[in-house]
Amino acid sequence: MADAVARAIAERTPLLAEAGTGTGKTFAYLVPALLYGGKVIVSTGTKTLQDQLFQRDLPLVRDALSTPVTLALLKGRANYVCHHHLERAAAEGRLPSRDDARHLQKIVAFARASETGDRGELADVPENATIWPLVTSTRDNCLGSNCAFHGDCFVLKARKAALDADVVVINHHLFFADVMLRDEGLSELLPACNTVILDEAHQLPDTATLFFGEQVSAGQLAELARDAEVAAHAGAREMPALPDAAAGIGPAIRKLRLTLGDTPGKLAQRAAASREGFTTELDALAAALDRLDAELALTAERSEDLDNCARRATEAAAALARWRDGLAAVTTDADPEEPAWIRWIDVTAQGWQLHASPLSIADVFAKQVTESGRAWIFTSATLAVGGDFGLYQRDLGLADARTGAWDSPFDYGEQALLYVPRDLPVPNSREHTEAVIAAALPVLKASGGRAFLLFTTLRALGVARELLSAAIEREGLGWPLLVQGDGSRSELLMRFRELGNAVLLGSASFREGVDVPGDALSVVVIDKLPFAPPDDPLLAARLEHLRAAGGDPFFDVQLPQASIALKQGAGRLIRTETDRGVLMICDPRLTDKAYGRRIWRSLPPMRRTRELADVQAFFAR
Repeated sequence: MADAVARAIAERTPLLAEAGTGTGKTFAYLVPALLYGGKVIVSTGTKTLQDQLFQRDLPLVRDALSTPVTLALLKGRANYVCHHHLERAAAEGRLPSRDDARHLQKIVAFARASETGDRGELADVPENATIWPLVTSTRDNCLGSNCAFHGDCFVLKARKAALDADVVVINHHLFFADVMLRDEGLSELLPACNTVILDEAHQLPDTATLFFGEQVSAGQLAELARDAEVAAHAGAREMPALPDAAAGIGPAIRKLRLTLGDTPGKLAQRAAASREGFTTELDALAAALDRLDAELALTAERSEDLDNCARRATEAAAALARWRDGLAAVTTDADPEEPAWIRWIDVTAQGWQLHASPLSIADVFAKQVTESGRAWIFTSATLAVGGDFGLYQRDLGLADARTGAWDSPFDYGEQALLYVPRDLPVPNSREHTEAVIAAALPVLKASGGRAFLLFTTLRALGVARELLSAAIEREGLGWPLLVQGDGSRSELLMRFRELGNAVLLGSASFREGVDVPGDALSVVVIDKLPFAPPDDPLLAARLEHLRAAGGDPFFDVQLPQASIALKQGAGRLIRTETDRGVLMICDPRLTDKAYGRRIWRSLPPMRRTRELADVQAFFAR
């Protein structure tokens, strides 16, 4: 793999490199990149890997090679304390909770003493504390060079360090934010860079789609209204119409949310428009936003904060107007020269996001790669299905990129067992989750807990929690039960590792980016094949487009996607040469359907069984 990376860097060409767990792919791309020299940007999908690269892997490789390269870690602006917003929050005194008031004092002291302002260094304040959005900046509310604290800005210091460094570690969101928005300080970095390495590259199609599209969210508008109200209080006290206009945004946001029903999920624009009251409340929100925009325009010159809010209101009103215009349009653009766009809504428990997403990002992304004149290394444990990179290449427009695949060095036949229980009901039946828990219990007894149980829906996760909790209590089983949502992912994983015999119930977010080597994790149970929900508006539109072009949506897209997602889940099990474990897949389609063979062949070459006795014997050994 290192040879292939070295060749791509020397020839300044793209390389798609699939490397299984344990191949040492981090070293395989860092060694040639550091030896070749020049500026290198390494982008990852998670903060965990970002920190691991910067704190452990890069210094190790640099020292081993005796290469005098300088390193920098650059995160998105929301990771750094903002002096302006911190001062404003302290002066305003109106905080959401008593906890926030206590956290604020710690952040004030931290900002005075810290060299970096990186909130990750302040362990005393939880990462999900509601104070953080009040003391950090966003692209929308940053005052830029007009800020009184411009010279002391932590974000600017981090960007300067990145400009001066030979190797810069970032994440995918930051990378695409800069490519599309020119916002995150990389626009000066990229031209000087000769190598871009994108680790955890299987996430890129979804991340790129997000940034190549446009969003208006309830949170964004609520933040704008809050900032406008605070700015009006400070700089336009004699104009009561402005805070009144800002106060009108919140009720409009909530009324629109009420029309979308109680169940979180994704809705196509047309499906949302058919909901009673949706169009009326969307028009009311647009009117409230237009009113706020007009009031801010009258006061924008009074302060930097008011000017910033005025710009944001104008941009948000324009984006909302474009989304509303789409209600009258067909799915594809009227102009055949323009790429097709899909408009949809992501409905969350408390809010919503209005999305406009391109049907395909292949052309625009391929242009970024081919016109840059630098090497692009895409690597992950899951880019291909059975050695075929076709889906990934189509998604990103990389048909001509060189590809390579390197398997894990582990002895899967000896270290792991793939178990598909007999006589399970079909996955979409009401009794399926109950059957999964019933089948998993004897496996968990054989392993002594030490398991992940991963579910494709939150509803199934909730049912499984009740069933398993009752079984543990009823049978006096001493396994601690950890459930997604009862704490942050990092907290749950830390407890799982420390406990040693815990059972963790999770959903898709635990299928990737989770590293639990050793005996603490010896069973991974997957309730069903992870096919993307067919009612996902973006996926449905892409499948329809493919069908119209003569393709086969199931075999060209849905099956490869499910295989890759399943590989991610299976990859949690064997992390080192001494790990042993059982992968249990509770979906009869794996054996009953002709395409099931294609799926299990994409998994590591584990020994396969349908007999519980084999599982019990495996652990007895």
